[in-house]
Amino acid sequence: MVSAPSLPDSAYVPAAMASVKLLIAGHFGVGKTTFVGSASEIEPLRTEERITEASVGVDDLTGREGKTHTTVALDFGRITLPQAGAALYLFGTPGQQRFAPLWGDLVAGALGALVLADTRALELTFPVVDAVEAYGLPYVVAVNQFDDARPHALSDVRAALDLDPLTPLMGCDARDRTSCHLSLISLFEHLVTSRRDRSSRERPS
Repeated sequence: MVSAPSLPDSAYVPAAMASVKLLIAGHFGVGKTTFVGSASEIEPLRTEERITEASVGVDDLTGREGKTHTTVALDFGRITLPQAGAALYLFGTPGQQRFAPLWGDLVAGALGALVLADTRALELTFPVVDAVEAYGLPYVVAVNQFDDARPHALSDVRAALDLDPLTPLMGCDARDRTSCHLSLISLFEHLVTSRRDRSSRERPS
């Protein structure tokens, strides 16, 4: 099972804070490692390896010809939300299908997921959303901004992904810390709302 790595004393989190494990999911090259690195208030843990000729014909580098490294296990980071009394532990998933078996461990204990999407290859988001839904995780979708991507209205992206009207959808720049934090706050609020609604439905009348 993949659990939160031990943290140095400088990364101390008050015991009164609730620990919330979140997945940062998305297809190969969508910006998960960049997102975790931008969002994390501690030095992120990365498990990247250089892309070699062994990846030719296996990993689709179309539109990502400049990509030189890829995540082979997970990315890990953390941010705290003092006002909410919560510490968010971020687990970035590997994007390639051949690493799908790792999802079972990464999902264990996770309360929700942020799915990064790329409008240049929106069809690659479908299997990611399917996997998140199969594990029963509440999620939000954040459309990562790429300099060479044509702008699309979020309503068009929602329709293309056939998202539930209650699933939050937003734009995000994985290179910008504030943008990443706003996306994570949206996910955290969605989790709180989802849990409250579920409790209301389960409460005896």
